[in-house]
Formats: sequence, C-alpha cells, structure tokens
Amino acid sequence: MKKSLIAMAALAAACTASAQSTVTLFGVVDATLKVGHGSASNKTQLGSSGLTSSRLGFRGTEDLGGGMSASFWLEGDLNADNGEGAATNTNNQASGTGAAVAGRQGLTFNRRSTVSLAGGWGELRLGRDYTPQFWNLTIFDPFFTLGVGSTQTIGSIITGATAARASNSIGYLLPPNLGGFYGQVQAYLGENNTGPVTQDDGKGAAVRVGLESGPFNVAVAVSRTEYATGNVRQNNVAGQWTFGFGKVMGQITRDRAGAVDGKGWLLGGVFPVGSGDIRASYSAYESTAVGTPETKKLALGYVHNLSKRTAVYATWARVKNGGSAVVALNGSTTGVNASSSGLDIGLRHSF
Repeated sequence: MKKSLIAMAALAAACTASAQSTVTLFGVVDATLKVGHGSASNKTQLGSSGLTSSRLGFRGTEDLGGGMSASFWLEGDLNADNGEGAATNTNNQASGTGAAVAGRQGLTFNRRSTVSLAGGWGELRLGRDYTPQFWNLTIFDPFFTLGVGSTQTIGSIITGATAARASNSIGYLLPPNLGGFYGQVQAYLGENNTGPVTQDDGKGAAVRVGLESGPFNVAVAVSRTEYATGNVRQNNVAGQWTFGFGKVMGQITRDRAGAVDGKGWLLGGVFPVGSGDIRASYSAYESTAVGTPETKKLALGYVHNLSKRTAVYATWARVKNGGSAVVALNGSTTGVNASSSGLDIGLRHSF
C-alpha cells in the first residue's frame, strides 16, 4: 500500500512538473591553446573560450495562455581548461566582486540569472543580465568580444563593473514583431544603505534601440552608472551591412569614468568560405588617463565548422601601444609603448 502511494505521488509530481514548464540543459565547451608574445615575457597556456564562451546553463518556459509565458534562465561561465567556474558581482561595485580561490571557485550563474514574463507587449526581465550598452560591442564585433581577436573597444574600456553585465537589474525588451525595430531599457541597483556619500554607487540605467531592415542592422546605446568617485557613461553606435560575400561591421564608442574620457572604434567583417568563415577586424581605443594611453589591434581568424555544433579555429592578433599603454595579449607582458602578439588555436563543441 505504501509503495503504491509513493508511486502515485511521484507520478503526480512528475505530471505537475511537466505541465509547469519545459526545461533545457545547454552549454558550450571551448578549449584554446593560447600563445602570447611581448617585449618583456612570453606565455603559452591552455585556456578557454577562444571562439565561444564555455558555459553551462538551464532555461525553461511555461505557457500561461493568452499569448503569455513565464521563463527562467540560469547560465554560468565554465573554464574548459581546468573545470573552474567564474566569480560574479553582487552589487555593480568593486566591493561586490567575488575573488576566485585558486582551484576552488565553483560554478556561479555569473553570465545570466533571470526570471521573465513575456507576451505580445514585450518582455519584463529581472535579475543579473547583459547591459544594453554591451550588446553593440559584442554583436557587431567579428570575434564577439572573445579570444585574442576581441575588439579593443572592450579590451581597454574604462567603464568598470557594468561594462558587460549588471546585477539587480529590471529590464524591458520590445516584442520582435515591430517591422525590424528593436529596443531594450534596463535599470539596475547598487543596493546600498542610504546616508553615506556612496549610497547610489552601482545604480544605473541604460537604453538601446536599433533597426534591422534588409541587409542593414544599426543600433545605438546610452548608459549611466553612478559612483561617488565619478559617474560612468558608456555610449556607442554600431552596425553591419550584409552582402553577397559576407558582412561588414563597424563601431564608434564614447565613454567616461569620472574625469577620464575614452573613445574607440572598430572596422571588421566576416566572410564565409566553404564550411567556415574568415574573420578580420581593426580596432582602437584611447583615453585621457595619465599619458593618454592608446592601443590599436589587428586581428585575423578562421573558423572551420566540422558540424553544426563542433568547430576548430585559429585567431592571430597584434596590438600596438602608444601614450604609455602596456596592453599585452594572452598572458604575456610588454613594455611601455611596445607591441604584443597572440595566437589562439582551439576546439569548440556545443550541446
């Protein structure tokens, strides 16, 4: 009798869970041999995420009827070379940055941790998510801000904790049926007690709007994050033109962190060749910090798709520093105003 009751309870629970939502396990494992050369030292290592971010995630959706749905998304970084996860940030400030303990950093859902409600009116999304100001930098970069070829408009950016993601965010995304027009509004909280001069630290807001029509896709983003030491602004406009031989991308960025200004640009493209594609970009970023540092990067890469889920790739890049900049690639070190080069060779599998 007890066994029958237990079986019936388990069956009821399974049916209820099935009715509630569909849950998907997904991920990417991307291992990369990384070689870096600088004027001071070189480095060779096995790394991760040279083509696509290694990750492990869970997502699910429940149909609420009437065109509405509820969903969740939990996604964490995974270092393919050693199995570690990555630290996250709890309050969009330096005090909220978790330090990884060597060999002991577990999986955190640092990439995305959201719950959503969606309908014909759009989507309301709550939790840790990408910031609107980041999307133009990654979508319109031939290397998707990953690996040694990643655009210097993110590699040298001065905007800090909310440059790519924000915790404690409340966002709204327009529905996808607006004739190519798209947009996102996001506000995020630093969650500090009132009273101190730092009470608004980590609090911010951002907007991104764009239009995809025919071969053209262009978007603009503006943002502001508050800090007692000086507010941060991250603004950009970017786009791409798709034609018969591939697509060309471009970015223009204008940033501010307190009294320091930064500006950058990128021009690049992706060109299909057989079962793969050639990627190329030239990007630059400079700021008004002491010495007026400036870094320019040339990047070339090739991706060969073995299947829809598996690819091998190689990317080479070289940076040239000026104005006291010391940017170096793939863990190498270089002297003031010296150059550095790097090479990624990797294998990516998604599931």
